[in-house]
Amino acid sequence: MKGLCEKSFLIALSVLLLLGSGLAFTTGQTPTLTRIAFGSCAGQDLPQPIWEYIVAARPDVFLFIGDNIYADTEDMNVMRAKYAKLAAVPGYQKLLKTCPVLATWDDHDFGVNDGGAEYPKKAESQQIFLDFFGEPKDSPRRKREGVYDAKIFGPPGKQVQIILLDTRYFRSPLKRRSTTERGVGPYVPNPDPSTTLLGEAQWKWLDEQLRAPAQVRIIASSIQVVAEDHGWEKWMNFPHERERLFKLIRANRASGVIFISGDRHLAELSMMDGGVGYPLYDLTSSALNRSSQRWRAYEVNRHRVGTMNWGDNFGLIVIDWNRSDPRISLQIRDEEGEITIQRKIYLSTLQPGVIQ
Repeated sequence: MKGLCEKSFLIALSVLLLLGSGLAFTTGQTPTLTRIAFGSCAGQDLPQPIWEYIVAARPDVFLFIGDNIYADTEDMNVMRAKYAKLAAVPGYQKLLKTCPVLATWDDHDFGVNDGGAEYPKKAESQQIFLDFFGEPKDSPRRKREGVYDAKIFGPPGKQVQIILLDTRYFRSPLKRRSTTERGVGPYVPNPDPSTTLLGEAQWKWLDEQLRAPAQVRIIASSIQVVAEDHGWEKWMNFPHERERLFKLIRANRASGVIFISGDRHLAELSMMDGGVGYPLYDLTSSALNRSSQRWRAYEVNRHRVGTMNWGDNFGLIVIDWNRSDPRISLQIRDEEGEITIQRKIYLSTLQPGVIQ
């Protein structure tokens, strides 16, 4: 069985490398990004028809932001076999022929539900993840702990920075509520300042990334940054870490930040004043094929803009650079590619000083 799983994984890698050949991005040699698609939560044992509609949306790049498979194992051969199932999905293969895929992970593809630094196979899981997504052997991601990464695309004046955070490898244990209540979620904020979400090495790296020149910065976090009322996984479970993130954006006067997130088996747009001088948006897209329509109840989100979407969905960010003030459309599209949530904003509103 071990040899069979490894063989299947190697075959899958060969297929993906063949499909993705010639589509890899190299910083400084990329076209202007105008259509950035993203999604999360793709169960490898369920049909994945949504890829056809993602391809039809004509993205310049697709961001896979977590639960890309549901591994949930400490057996690396089982993990490889599940990645091989994703590789065999015809719609995903079609996507790879049309645009590059950049990725980070969440808990289930990391290896354990709601897991963090305590997961014993995190180093092995990281290498399998990097192999699957075709990370070059000399990549910095191969030499450091965690799968975080960043790239800048487009010419000066139209630069889009994509920052992929790792919210798993270094994360401290979650704090559970003393009593359980169905549908509320098991976690509460942990005020202990010694706990971490990103780890010091990743924080230092993020500080450096936010100093780089870019007009739009898409920060991918597998868990929600802005929403704070529910009791599931979110940045607010580590309130000091969320405040540190906002302070880092403010200190670097980093303009154009837009968060994207997954994990929740729902889609929504959240917005707040994080003290950075302009509104912070968090566009949540989940799930690609693990819809929560039968079990997800409406929940409070004081920062929600508009409504929620419980069906299968993906996110799309469309940037119109042809306007004197570039317009950014934040969209959630359903399993048939129809827009269900949309907010149009202008780049001038994502500059420090907009909010005094």
